[in-house]
Formats: sequence, structure tokens, C-alpha cells
Amino acid sequence: MNKFGLTTEEASKALSEQGNNALTQPPRETFWDKLWENFKDPIIRILILALLVNVVFVYMGHGDWIETMGIFLAIILATFVSTYSEYSNENAFQKLQEEASRIRCKVWRDGEPVELHIDDIVVGDAVILEAGDKVPVDGILLDGDVKLDQAVLNGESKEAHKLIAPPDFTWGDGTIDFLDEHKLFRGSVVVEGQGIMQAVKIGDSSIYGQLTQELKDDERDSPLKLKLKGLAHHISQFGYAGGVLIALAVMLHKAYLYGDFGAYFANTPLLLSDLVQAVILGIIIIVMAVPEGLPLMIAIVSSLNMKKMLRDNVLVRKLVGIETAGSLNLLFTDKTGTITKGKLEVVRFITGDRQEYPAFDVLPAKLKAFTYQNVVLNTSAAVSDGAMVGGNMTERALSNYVGSYRMEEMLHRDKFIPFNSANKYSWAAVSGNGERYCLAKGAPEKLILQTSHYWDAEGNRQPLTEEMKKTLDDRMLELAADAIRMLALCTYESDIEGDELPADGLTLVGILGIRDEVRPEAIEAIAEVQDAGVQIVMITGDRRETAVAIAKDAGLLQRPNELVWTSAELAEMSDEQVKLELHKLRVVARALPMDKSRLVRLAQEMNLVVGMTGDGVNDSPALKKADVGFAMGSGTEVAKEAGDIVILDDNFLSIKQAILYGRTIYNSICKFIVFQLTINFSAVAINFIAPFIGIDKPLTITQILWINLVMDTLAALAFGGEPALEKYLREKPKDRSAPIVSKKMLSTITMGGVYMTFIAILFYKSSYVDHLFRNAPDHIYTYTGFFCTYIFMAVANGFNVRVSGLNLLEHIDKNKGFLNVMALIVAIQVLLTYVGGRILRTTPLNLHEWSVVVLFGLSIIVVDLLRKSVCQMLEKK
Repeated sequence: MNKFGLTTEEASKALSEQGNNALTQPPRETFWDKLWENFKDPIIRILILALLVNVVFVYMGHGDWIETMGIFLAIILATFVSTYSEYSNENAFQKLQEEASRIRCKVWRDGEPVELHIDDIVVGDAVILEAGDKVPVDGILLDGDVKLDQAVLNGESKEAHKLIAPPDFTWGDGTIDFLDEHKLFRGSVVVEGQGIMQAVKIGDSSIYGQLTQELKDDERDSPLKLKLKGLAHHISQFGYAGGVLIALAVMLHKAYLYGDFGAYFANTPLLLSDLVQAVILGIIIIVMAVPEGLPLMIAIVSSLNMKKMLRDNVLVRKLVGIETAGSLNLLFTDKTGTITKGKLEVVRFITGDRQEYPAFDVLPAKLKAFTYQNVVLNTSAAVSDGAMVGGNMTERALSNYVGSYRMEEMLHRDKFIPFNSANKYSWAAVSGNGERYCLAKGAPEKLILQTSHYWDAEGNRQPLTEEMKKTLDDRMLELAADAIRMLALCTYESDIEGDELPADGLTLVGILGIRDEVRPEAIEAIAEVQDAGVQIVMITGDRRETAVAIAKDAGLLQRPNELVWTSAELAEMSDEQVKLELHKLRVVARALPMDKSRLVRLAQEMNLVVGMTGDGVNDSPALKKADVGFAMGSGTEVAKEAGDIVILDDNFLSIKQAILYGRTIYNSICKFIVFQLTINFSAVAINFIAPFIGIDKPLTITQILWINLVMDTLAALAFGGEPALEKYLREKPKDRSAPIVSKKMLSTITMGGVYMTFIAILFYKSSYVDHLFRNAPDHIYTYTGFFCTYIFMAVANGFNVRVSGLNLLEHIDKNKGFLNVMALIVAIQVLLTYVGGRILRTTPLNLHEWSVVVLFGLSIIVVDLLRKSVCQMLEKK
């Protein structure tokens, strides 16, 4: 009977009293939950109101059911496209999570080892741990000796050595101390050794579980949602005011035409008939003021970019994640695996006489042989066919260092003493080929004191003087400042009695410099993100010196006034002090989970748009709290659950791409808003002015319907395919509370809208323009010409707003769909002149009349190019 573990009866009692190890899952949104949330969009709400008004008028016999159906379809398409995109990506994400949650553990029950699902562990269970296992609960070590990788909990890449807890050991008051040598925490990974732990804190009571519960915080509105609320407010005000004023203008115009105001208002049947028509026109104008295509366009552009991002190893779980990424002011990022490669590498080999070699392949033959033997024979990892299998991070780095190199005749290992924290080295006695000697591997500060000689490049033993040792120490200090860890390799030419190396007489083979290297592509990506106006702060559990060295190599620390804080220093600062200095912060070392959440909270209080990257359980609360959370693909399930975006390749370059796509979406939305509001502004202005200058129905209800619905929907498709341009990364981040319609956009909308209104007045009031078309009693050719001109101006203006410069075809090869959609609009418009008839108030035009329409339609390009030229000259001044 094993002395550890519970009986079945004890386990049942523990289950009934304290529950099992299952974690309470954060609530997940169903398809219908997501759909309902999308119906709360401010623009969608205005459309729903317009739809209800139209339904009432259709029921009363005065409305247009085609228009009503069009608004209904615009609402349904916009909400379903965005909901489906989010839901399908969420399903893909859940499939990624399923594999990670199928964990089974070995537990002692009734004196026998049994395999249980992780959720079935109870308090008091004795869990068997081996190398490679994930620790399933919080507890203490009862037996054995293990080294744990706790990076997912504290961000610290250094392995934690855990020892057997004394009999009188108590868990304590709940203070988090990941460095406690007796406590093991859920989520950490056994990298070396084996042991038995007792479950003390399970499920939601574990540190891991407590952090998952913090993922239920309410989310604040995204910058885009905030801006769209403001836009919806202004549009509704403009639309309602325009609708009411136009209705009044129509009634006054009718009374004026009647000739006698008193008699007109006394004529009840005529007054009611005209009033209904005026109100209908007013409602149409209100609907006209609302860009129905905007929600659809946002859904389309987000969905298209989500697919592109997936090809770049970026999985978007929530559409809001892409939108928000483009507005980032401040990005808190993890170090390991994001900025660095996430694995240790041997970056140099130093001999006793200070010769340095950059790679294993260029080592002299004798040094190469000793190094290889030390790697594969002096190790606790398994070795197969001369190659290491498994092992901790350092041993895997050594295995990768020697690569495919193999010795023709391998020595035999006669004795092995594993590494221990007291001696700080491991050694092995080996024999073969008539030779017998020992191999040692460990901390240089320990082994160099015990060396008397070194192997030179020719394979000869040379004396290692005290002066040479001092020189080596100085060089190692320099390397340590660059976050390089050292490992000494030695030999001993005699037998060793006992388990300890002799105090003198070792021969130094060389010192290996080991480091988690900065990703080369991350350096470039960091520079580009910084140029985009995004402040990057690296948060790591590593010590200050290591963090500073990595930050310098990555390009995060460049100026003397930039700050590096430790967790202890941060804890001593008040919130106001942190806010005052936050703009200069670049690195936080020895960080704790609460540091990340605090920094996110304070940055958001400063009205900044905050991003957070992370892969561990310790990162999850901050990932959830941030405006956009970037979870690493190799990270924990909890971190990925908390993130809005999953970076599948753990690469900072992918974060840069997410920011670029976010800005692309924002720019595409702004282009569409300018395009659509120019049309809406001019349509409202034309219908408002018309009654006062004697124009009756400059645009008919059915013409407005075509302009409003078809142009909205097709234009959404056209602008939805705009490419991601690197120049967007050179733009400054948009202020979170700034209106989406900037002054520059407003000037473009006003100029275009005023010009289109001016052309409308020309067509209806200028006899010169009227004479350019064939004569007809009802001016049908002129009216058809204006309708076509208006559509052609809208199409031409699409080319204007697509680019900020003077080259209207810039990057058009990357969005050929734009050309196809605009060509389709023109083709449909030409067709409508033949088939529209009385419904659309159109008639076929001849070649001369079409040439007039095309010239007037293209004239808006000339006007806007002049506007852009003037603006560019003013900007230069």
C-alpha cells in the first residue's frame, strides 16, 4: 500500500465537501447572443426606427414597400454577415482549445496509481508528476525532486526548483509566491525530475482558477463603436431636422402654388393629401441621411480582412479586435516567444585563452568532440542514437547546438551524478577507445575555480593562470549584461571518488553563452509599430538586467529618458505618479499579474487605447481588460479565451500586421463614410432647396430609393476590398474620443455635396444646360440627364475619396473589385434609362446627351483635384 493518496471513500467525501477540480467556464456567446449584440449598433438602431416608420406608412397605403424591404434587407445583411464571421472564427478557436483541455493525470487511489481526467481530482489527492506533465492543481511536493517552468504564471523563464515540503508546512494566508520552493501551482510544466504532489487548492480556488474568474469583467466600448455612436447622433439630428424642414418647405411651396394661403389651408382634403406626401418625403429624406450601407460595409471589410489575417497567422475571435488594433496608442507586450524566439540558443563558445567561436561547426576537432560528449553523456535527458530526446530548456539548446554531429565511436557512460542546486554542476565518468576520464558541466563561477588547465585549439592542455581566469570573468560580466547565461564545460583526466568533483585539476573545454535571442523580424516590426505612433512597453518576469539587455537589442530602449521599472518600484508609486511618467515607460521587469492589470487600467483612465499581448494565465486578466488582447497561439487556454485576437505563430510581426489591418479597416470605413455622406448631404440639400426655387421633385422617391439602397450596398462591396497599405502605419493613432468624421473628411463631404447640389440647380434652372438636351414638354430628357449625371458624379467621386493624393488609380490593381462595382453601377444606370420609364422618370438619351452627362459627371474629379492641390499647398506652408 502506497503511503500517499486517498481511498475511494476519502475521495468521495472530499468531492462532496469541497468539490472537484473543474474550472467554471466564462460565459460563451451563442450565435443569437452575438446577433442580438450586433442589433445594438447605433446606425442599425436608426435603420430599425426608419423601418418601423416605413412599415406604418405602407400599412396606411402611403408607403413604398420596395423601399421598406430594402431597409429590412440592409439591416439583416449587415447584422448576419458580421455575426457569421465572428461565430465561424469562434468555432475555429474552440476547436483549437478542445485538444488542449483533454488532460489526464495519474493519481494514487487506494494504494494504486489510476488515471483520472483533470476535473476529477479532489483536495488531498496525491498526483504523480513526471517530466513533460502539466501541474493540474495547486499543492505541495510530498516526494521527489522536480524543476518547473512557471512562465505561464509569472512570465519568468528561469526554471523553479521544488523540494519536498516539511511535515509541519502550511499553505499560508493565500499570498502568491511562485518562488516558494515547496509550493506547486496549476499550469506550470515539469521540465525535469519526478515526484508526487498533494492537491491543496483545486478548481476555482487555485491561482489559475482565480485568474480565470477575472475574465468576466464588463468590456468597454471600442473606439470605433464610440465614434459610430457620435456619428449616428449627428446623422440622426441632421436627418430629422432635414426631414422636418423639407416637409415644411414642401407644404409652403404647395400653398404658394395654390395662390391663396387661407383657402389652401381651408381645403382639408387637399391639405391632408399634400401633408401625407410631404411627410413621406420627409421620412425618405431622414432615411436618405442614414448610410444604410455603413454597417454592411463594416461587416464586409472586417470579414474580408479576417480571412487575409488568418493567412498571416492571426486568428480574429471578435471583429472589434481588428477595429481596435488600428487605434492603439499603447501596447504592453510579453517578452518570451513574442519579442524573443521563446527558446534558448547557444550563441558563442569561449575558450580558456579568450578565443570565441560563433557556431559548433567551426570548433577545433578536440573541442568539438569534448563538447559533443558533454552534451549527450553528461545529461539526465534520454539519448537515442547519439541524439538527446526531451530534457529541459538548457539541454534542448545544447542538443540543437551540436545538431546532426555524431562521433564514429561513442564512449560509454560508467557513472552519472545529476545537477543539484548545492554544487551547481553535473558530471559523468566515461570510458572507451582505451581512455577513461570525466566530463563536467555547470555554472562557470563554480567550475572555473576548480580548473587548472584549458584545452587549446590544437587539442593540447595549457595552464589556466589566475590572470586568464580574471579575463574570462570580465568577459562573462560583459555577456551577462547582454542577457547571456553561461555554462562551463570541463574534463577531468582521473577517476573521482565519491559524488563531488575535486577542488582543483579540471581542464576547461570552453564556456557556452546561451540566450533566448530576439527575433530578427521582431526588431523590424517593433520599429514600424513605434513609427506608427504606438508606445510599446515590454513586461516580463525576468530580472532587470536581462530585461534591459533584451529591450535594447529589440529597439525598445533608445533614449536616456526612457524608463525601466521593476514590480517593486511600481508598487511604491501612486496611480497619479504612474500616469505622469507612463509615456516614458519602456520596460517593466519582475512583473506580477496585478502589475499588468493596473497598468492597463491606468492607461485607459488616461483615455488611451490599450493593447496587451500574453500567453500565460498571469496575462489573462490584463488581456481581458485591455481594449484589444493579443493571445499567443502557444499560450494557455485561459489566455486565448481572454484575448480578442490569437497570434498563431507567437510573432511580434503578426501583431504589426494586426495593427496594419485595423488601420486599413478604419481607413476603408472613413472612405465609405465620405463617399456616402457626400451623396446624402447633396440629396438632402437638393430636396430642401428645390421648393424655394420652384423645382418640383428634383429627385423622385424611386430615384432616391435607387441612389440610397443600391449605391449603398454596391459601394460597401467596392470599398470593402481596399488593400492594406504600409503607409497607414505612418499615420498617427486616432484619438479614442475624436469624431470619426475629421475636419478633412468634413471639408471633402461639404465640397462634394455643395458641388453636386450646384450641378442639380444648373440642370433645373439653367436654360443653357436645358438646351443641351432635346426639347420635350415635360423636360424628360433634361431630367433623365440630371439623374444620370448625379449617379455618374457619385461614381467619379468614389475615385476621389479612394485616395488622398492626385493619382486616382493608385493601388487600383490591389482592389480590382472597386472597378468592377463602379462599372456595374454605371451599366445599371444606363440600363435604367431604357427600362425605368415612368417609374424612375427616365427615357433613352442620344450620343450627344450622353457626352454631356459624362462631362458633367467627371467634372467633380476636376473640382476635387483642385481642392486636394490647395490643401497640399496649405499643409506644406
